[in-house]
Order: sequence, then structure tokens, then C-alpha cells
Amino acid sequence: MTTESTTEQAIEPKKKSKIVPIILTVLLIAGAIFGAKEYFYYRNHVDTDDAQIDGDISPVVARVGGYVNEIKFEENTKVTEGQVLVTLDDRDYKVKLEQAMAGQKGADAGVGVSQSQIIATSANTGTAKANIESAKVKLWQAQKDFDRYANLIKDGSITQQQFDQAKATRDVAQATYNAAKDQYTVALKQIGTTKSQLAVSSNSVSQRQSDVDFAKLQLSYTEIKAPATGIVSKKSIQKGQLIQAGQSLFSIVNENSLYVTANFKETQLQDIRAGLKVEVEVDAFPDQKIEAEVYNFSPVTGAKGSLLPPDNATGNFVKVVQRIPVKIKLKASKEILEKLRPGMSVKVSVTTKD
Repeated sequence: MTTESTTEQAIEPKKKSKIVPIILTVLLIAGAIFGAKEYFYYRNHVDTDDAQIDGDISPVVARVGGYVNEIKFEENTKVTEGQVLVTLDDRDYKVKLEQAMAGQKGADAGVGVSQSQIIATSANTGTAKANIESAKVKLWQAQKDFDRYANLIKDGSITQQQFDQAKATRDVAQATYNAAKDQYTVALKQIGTTKSQLAVSSNSVSQRQSDVDFAKLQLSYTEIKAPATGIVSKKSIQKGQLIQAGQSLFSIVNENSLYVTANFKETQLQDIRAGLKVEVEVDAFPDQKIEAEVYNFSPVTGAKGSLLPPDNATGNFVKVVQRIPVKIKLKASKEILEKLRPGMSVKVSVTTKD
């Protein structure tokens, strides 16, 4: 072996021994930089990927039953609040409205009859009162004649027949006067009775008016309108289908009602409060960051609000870190919001310090 080859072999191990420490040093520095970066980041931020897009979903429910006459929308399309989306066969409800209106006319006619009876009875009362006055005058005249004839018969100035005639006239006048008073009393009672009938008729009119209003309301329900502006989904009806009152027909995802529900661990909530800035990253659009802010907190944990909440008093207790749903309001443009759908997975980062 020559001296040159021996020298090369001695230099090669020295080079290798220098490369390894350099690589380790570089890795150590990179790791330190990464660790410091992560430390300062998580010192000022709280992140979670247990989050999703949520929104207000309005179920559209039939208020009356009937056959579907026309469907005026397509699924997954945008509709506006108040837009007629479905019409039902309304012939039955129109007949009920006509019946209610006929009943109302009958009640109105009953009120008119009662009012006419009151007017007629009042006129009869006036006549009866006048008859009393006339009978009273005749009775007064008959009583005077009777008294005069009673004095004359004592001295024989008149015959017994004349006296009896005066007495009979007085008695007839008295009976006529009593009858006139009775007729006046009856007329007054008839007025009271007729007024009571008028009150009943008026109540009947109010009831019939309520029937008409209810029939109109039922008829209006045959036009099913959009309760909010948004996108229609989950259509479950077809033309000609018989639906029942209370049946769910479809849903509308309300426009401009989207928000994020982020389920933070209970150990992460120490520094989170309403109004803090949030950065939202949607899995479907990873390159697009959305600004948001913390809005409010759920009053219970997700597990406590579930269908079968855990009961730690049963004896089988395993401590699990609970999660609290936090509502986050989005601050995005209309173009971005139109791309989002409830249920999309997102990652949120809350900035706890400026």
C-alpha cells in the first residue's frame, strides 16, 4: 500500500466525523426554532379542528291537509321569503268559506229583525202609554159622574137605573184603565226581551265573523310560502300527493345565517371570551382564510346535551375531558358565504392575545 492511499484513508474518516455533528446541529437548531415558534403561537392562540359550519334551518310544515296541486320550486335552489312554493287543492276550503259567509249573512239578518222588533215594540209602548192617559181621563170622568149620581139618588132625583148605569160606566172605565196599564207593562217587557234577543244576535254575528276569518285563514294556508330567504333542501313531496296538517314538506337553509360551532376542550376555555378574533379554515377551501369572532358559549357540554347524557353516579366513572360548543360568527363576503354549507368541517384558531 502506498503512502498516498494511506493518507486518503486517514482524511476520509475525519470528514465523516465532522459531517454528523453538523447535521445534528442543524437539526437541533431547526427543532429549536420550530419549538419556539409553536410555543409562542400556542401561547397566543387556541386551536381546534372539532368544528363545523352551522346555520339556521327552517322546516316548512303544512298547516292544513290536502292534495298537492302544484310545486313551484326545484330542490337545492334559492327562494325568497314570502314566495309561494306549494299550492294545495283549495276547493274544500272555499266551500267552507262560503258556508261561513252564508252563516254570517243569516246572523246579520237576525240582528236586523231584532232591531225592527225593538222599533215596533217601542212604538207599541208609546201607544200603550197614550191609552193609559186616555183611560185615566175616562175613569176620572166616570168617577165624577158616579159620585154625582150617588148624591142624587139619595134624595130621589134620579132613578135607580140611571145610578146603575153610572156605576157600570165607572167600572168599565176602571177596567179599561187597568188593562191599559197591563198592556204598557207587557210592552216594556217585550222591549227588554227583544233587546236580549238583539244581544244574542250580535254575539252570533261576532261568532260568525270569527268563522269567516278562520275559514279565510285556512284557505290562505293552501298556499305554502317560504318562511325565509335561502336554499331549499330535503323535498319530500310530489304533485298529487295527499299531505296532512303538521307534515314536514322540506327545509330552507336561511341565507346569511351561517356560523361556526367549535367544540373546544374545557381545558382550552380559560383564555377564550366573547369578541376575540378567530381565523377559520374550511377543509373544502384550505387556501382561503375567513375572519370571524367568538360570539357566545353553550350553557352545557356536548355530552350533557346529548340524547343519553352520562350519569357518573352509576359507579362506572371514567374521567373524560369534556367539550363546550362555542358559537363563532363569520365575517366573510357574500361570495364566500354562498360557497359554505352547514356540516362542512373547519379548523378554527382563536387569538387570545394581540
